Amino acid sequence: MFQSQGSGGRAGQGPTRRAVALGAGAVLVFSGLLAAVPAVASHPEVSLAGSNFEIDTNANLKQDDPSPSIDWASVSEIRKQDSPSGQNDESFGNGTKEDTAVPSVVDGGVPPNKSDLKFFGVYQEGTGSAGFLNLFWSRVQDPSGTTNMDFEFNQSQTASGNGVTPVRTAGDLLIQYDLSNGGVNPTISISRWLTSGTKADCEASNTLPCWSKKTLIGGSDAAGSINSSLIAAADADGLGSLDPRTFGEAQLRLSALFPPGSCFAFGSAYLKSRSSDTFSSALKDFVPPTPVNITNCGSVRIVKTDDLNAPLAGAEFTLYKDNAPIGGTRGAEDTITTQKCTTVADGTCTIGSVLAGEYWVVETVTPPGHDTAADQHATVVGGVTTPVTLTFVDPRQRGAILVTKTRKHAASGSGNHPQSGVTFTLTGGTTGVTDANGQVCFDNLLFGNYSVTETVPAGYTADGATAKTVAVNNKAACGATPYVGETVAFGNTPLTNLSVSVDSQIDGGTASTIVCTGPNGQVASGSTGSTGDGSAAASDLKPGIYTCTIDIDP
Repeated sequence: MFQSQGSGGRAGQGPTRRAVALGAGAVLVFSGLLAAVPAVASHPEVSLAGSNFEIDTNANLKQDDPSPSIDWASVSEIRKQDSPSGQNDESFGNGTKEDTAVPSVVDGGVPPNKSDLKFFGVYQEGTGSAGFLNLFWSRVQDPSGTTNMDFEFNQSQTASGNGVTPVRTAGDLLIQYDLSNGGVNPTISISRWLTSGTKADCEASNTLPCWSKKTLIGGSDAAGSINSSLIAAADADGLGSLDPRTFGEAQLRLSALFPPGSCFAFGSAYLKSRSSDTFSSALKDFVPPTPVNITNCGSVRIVKTDDLNAPLAGAEFTLYKDNAPIGGTRGAEDTITTQKCTTVADGTCTIGSVLAGEYWVVETVTPPGHDTAADQHATVVGGVTTPVTLTFVDPRQRGAILVTKTRKHAASGSGNHPQSGVTFTLTGGTTGVTDANGQVCFDNLLFGNYSVTETVPAGYTADGATAKTVAVNNKAACGATPYVGETVAFGNTPLTNLSVSVDSQIDGGTASTIVCTGPNGQVASGSTGSTGDGSAAASDLKPGIYTCTIDIDP
């Protein structure tokens, strides 16, 4: 085990180190925590307890201790380089101060004896209350007097009227790194951009908007240092050789940067230098803004599909705070929030700016024709820019069609009676046969229109159409009590054959004609031949009054 040397070491603290390396990219991305590994520094450091990042008493960039220790040379931080010194080096001019809402940007305005900046870097280690924000700056030369560096973090990436620095938004953050002449440990404080309140809330300005009064970040939440000796180019991680007092670094606990109970997401950062330790003094050089992604909150992304994995639009989801006891199922103790979203055509939506904590994600509006998905639990970690993604499946609802079949049957009495054994065919070819109650039921039917077709039994005629269209739009199942699905009825009437004949007792003795009429006119006719015998017949007659007239001629 390595032991700390010097008063700046961490001997006795035994910090838990969590390293989160960033990929090479244009924005700072919060990553999940890695496994905790205890480590103790082998050289003087002022790193905060719980951090693996080496904030060296004599600031440098190289990793001095074995892993899990990290330093600038072993991580992929967000790094921004200033324009080379000279007439094209952008700077602040025309008396621009920290409270100037839209700073005046000029070129070549940094006198040689002021802080001519070279680089700044930003690296986040860990997330939420266990995370740290690490910063560095470098400059061309050590000016006389104090060192005053301000890191500004803006929520917006939209350029202000100067076309360079971002528009300021209420709650933007100013981290101030102040080092007295000859000192090695800076004073670190923060201010927030105010757009409301009173001028008494301002650090220096007599009008709003302004930067709030400084809040000194205590020793347990912030640390920093400057290089007191030369950093050779080989050890400078691409910054070039650094003379004493031209490189400084700082570390702040993330939990100290954000007001409790409020969500902030910073999308841009830049570094600037002041001409003196007076907050209202003029600003000089600055390193232009670069995109970052620093937030104390998280988000929940919802993917909504049906049971065929097709996206579903129009589903609303609401966050409920999961109060103790955590997990299990949502209960009366869990409280609804105002945070919600509704899925769009691709079946997704995102609830953003979610404070770290435990939540239930509840489907509060379900698309028509679908079943509501069960609640899901979400643990939101502050500062993780990758959203918690949950997939909800709303099965398509299904319905049923109950077919009732009746017939007329004189032997059973008047009226309609159940008819068994009749076959019905549903759209798609599914068939069913009526039972003793004259019923057959089709279920597990997706919503839509279906054709129900009867195969009419021999000896009967259908009382109406043999194919009927049924719209299924109610969730139902066969056998459920009460049955709430669709219904359709069919009726049959039995048919009768009619036959009338004449037989002349004396061949050729009589000649006859037969005419039978029914409800719709003549149904049968006939006449005798040479023998005087003849008949008339009709088939498949519906019930009714039929009259047969027989004319017998001698």
